[in-house]
Amino acid sequence: MSASSSPPPAAPPIVWAIAGTDPSGGAGLPADLKTLHALGCHGASVVTAVLAQNTLGVRRIEIATADIVRAQLAALAEDLPPAAIKIGMLGRADIVRAVAEALDRARAPAVCDPVLASTGGVALLDDPGRAALIAELLPRLAVLTPNAPEAEILAGARIATPDDVRRAAERLLARGPRAIVLKGGHLGGADSRDYFSDGRESFWMASPRRPVQRHGTGCVFSSALAAGLARGRSPAEAALWAKAYVNQGLRLGPAIGRGRAPLAHPGEPTDPSD
Repeated sequence: MSASSSPPPAAPPIVWAIAGTDPSGGAGLPADLKTLHALGCHGASVVTAVLAQNTLGVRRIEIATADIVRAQLAALAEDLPPAAIKIGMLGRADIVRAVAEALDRARAPAVCDPVLASTGGVALLDDPGRAALIAELLPRLAVLTPNAPEAEILAGARIATPDDVRRAAERLLARGPRAIVLKGGHLGGADSRDYFSDGRESFWMASPRRPVQRHGTGCVFSSALAAGLARGRSPAEAALWAKAYVNQGLRLGPAIGRGRAPLAHPGEPTDPSD
């Protein structure tokens, strides 16, 4: 068979990434799209906010209107139905509601990284937005992926010990998501320990903590998990795959900028050390 008559390659699964921008390329939509491409998916993006940001931190934020977010979601729904959806920064309650409405129509598994503040502490979701996220978005999620500070806010409980992690995960599961990965990067210790639970199966994912400071790890983790769901993995399998992808990115990431550099995106993780 000649090259000209070869069948076209199979289309990759489509994943919607709903988040803010990051002009430094380390977090937000740039990190989402790099991750999805590296893991064999086609990333389609919905912009919820425009940030002036670099590796040193966030300088300014302009939140999109709910109308333009709805228009972006409607345009994608018309032409590019998703196999999975990744949700990051939402900014305001009306955008949270717009995304929740879109999830009902899309009927694809959604992974939410509940971006409440930047690594440097800049608020990225206001108080009404947090209330809407808890009431309207959490019940529609396949997987919620908070770090420990975010889980403390959403669960209303202090997290300092492994038992605290388990109790917070149970409390958050009771609010509607079908599974949770409570990430332990902020909790210290020689290992970075993340906790998965879907109410039936629960386990810890532990790996040696890497002595590097990078930004965008939460965005990359949730995007990798969404890619796993889009490619047919179970939430538990996708969580392990995402953990390995982040470890690989931490290990191989170059020194870019004068602050917290981005992760590397070389492809699927294959090194056993990750």
